[in-house]
Amino acid sequence: EVMEIVDFLKNPKKYTQLGGKIPKGALLIGPPGTGKTLLAKAVAGEANVPFFSISGSDFVEMFVGVGASRVRDLFKQAKEKAPCIVFIDEIDAVGRARGRNVNFGSNDERENTLNQLLTEMDGFGTNMGVIILAATNRADILDRALLRAGRFDRQIHVELPDLTEREAIFKVHLRPIKLAKNFDVGFLAKQTPGFSGADIANVCNEAALIAARKNKTVVEKQDFLDAIDRIVGGLERKNKIISFEEKKTIAYHEAGHATVSWLLEHASPLVKVTIIPRGRALGAAWYLPEERQITTREQLLDEMAYALGGRASEELIFG
Repeated sequence: EVMEIVDFLKNPKKYTQLGGKIPKGALLIGPPGTGKTLLAKAVAGEANVPFFSISGSDFVEMFVGVGASRVRDLFKQAKEKAPCIVFIDEIDAVGRARGRNVNFGSNDERENTLNQLLTEMDGFGTNMGVIILAATNRADILDRALLRAGRFDRQIHVELPDLTEREAIFKVHLRPIKLAKNFDVGFLAKQTPGFSGADIANVCNEAALIAARKNKTVVEKQDFLDAIDRIVGGLERKNKIISFEEKKTIAYHEAGHATVSWLLEHASPLVKVTIIPRGRALGAAWYLPEERQITTREQLLDEMAYALGGRASEELIFG
């Protein structure tokens, strides 16, 4: 769908000569860090057209009329430079559904800005060569008038990367990093389920910093594993004072999680167990969840069982 937008800008006649209308806008929806802004820039770069970028919060001002004025100026510039792309990041700041806020002053001004945006989107013809892209991770709170056909015709879902996509993203971010010989990128992709593109970039950077801290000449696998631990669990707090009795309780609790998951058929594979405090946790049992689209009853029951394994262990040992 994104490549189709590029084609709309490069070859508009291909569509218009058959009587088709080029879509006015597309909404990029997805969790934070999945690369929505980067994708919009890539579309403009691929189509080789001017790119106007603005954040939704830039429209929201305390002074009356400033937001609406900025919308008018933005669309005026876009029409002059057509064909082009107008990108509104975090559109939920200005496009939130109307009539839900009790704070009348600021809400009034935001509604005026939104009304101006809706008017501008209706104001230019479909074949003017201006395509509006907007990004949000809260599509559920957007005004319905903004989402109707003729404004944002397309909704493109930018999901979290799967295994093969994570491997490709790692390869991009690993280019500037000096890696140890025979480094397995696929292993890293398997260790990071649920990570966004931004998280992966952070892992690579953190691993390089950890290796530098240890005065290494190359970044090794263990540095990446330490970086993942740090991002998932937080900083190690080795200096935290914990009594022997507390350590014993934490150890039995984490061992309970680990033992139950080890014996269950549908439980996620156990990666590591630690009683070194990290972030706000006193200990942790970390798993590598299977990437699946559907969860069966058996899988759900096994997951509940190993989640309660720590409590069961404490009850058995300490009563």
